[in-house]
Amino acid sequence: MSKKPAEFAAVGGVPRADLLPLEIRREHKGRKTRTNLLWGVVAVVVLVFIGTGASYYFAFTSQLSLLAAQNRTNELLIEQQKYSEVRVVQDELADVEAAQKVGAGTEIDWKAYIDRVEASLPGGAVLGNVEVEGASPLIDYAQPSAPLQGLRVATLTFSATTETLPDTDAWLVALADLPGFTDANPDSVAIDEETGTYLTLVTMHIGEDAWSERFVPEDEKTEAEPEEEDDAVPTKEVD
Repeated sequence: MSKKPAEFAAVGGVPRADLLPLEIRREHKGRKTRTNLLWGVVAVVVLVFIGTGASYYFAFTSQLSLLAAQNRTNELLIEQQKYSEVRVVQDELADVEAAQKVGAGTEIDWKAYIDRVEASLPGGAVLGNVEVEGASPLIDYAQPSAPLQGLRVATLTFSATTETLPDTDAWLVALADLPGFTDANPDSVAIDEETGTYLTLVTMHIGEDAWSERFVPEDEKTEAEPEEEDDAVPTKEVD
């Protein structure tokens, strides 16, 4: 069994006695609490003042930034007014460019095209009368009502004179290499009894690939430009 430790009485210690009344002790404790509360209130007030000052500061700087932006906007508006005439000219140029695109949208360089038609004829053939009928920027070109006929934007009718009976099939094959070729038909072949020559009348329909697109930027054109050897119009010997 365990033994309880022996209890020793303090002998020779300094005698002490607390003679303060209990009310005074409570007063001291309450004063300390009030002091702590006072310092807490002071800290809260200081924090409120700091927060209020910071908010006023940020509001003031934001107002200054707003005024600076408004002044800059007014300066830019004044500068724009100085160049108002330039903007009017730019708008007019844009309108002119748009009108050029619309007006020349159905344009075909008939001089160059007829030269290529003439170059496709066999040697000894002489191009005669030429009639063209093209589309208008405001009115669509009449399309065929018969089936199996391609869409067209222009019709080219021409006559050619040869000394021998022409091979019309070979003519049509040569014409098929022209840009925008849709179809072609030999309407008639007649012989001149006096000269012994043959007069052939051909009607050719042309599609939109023949449009020159003069005012269309290169990156907006529907097809790439033909190669140099295709652009060059071959010469034709005439007997």
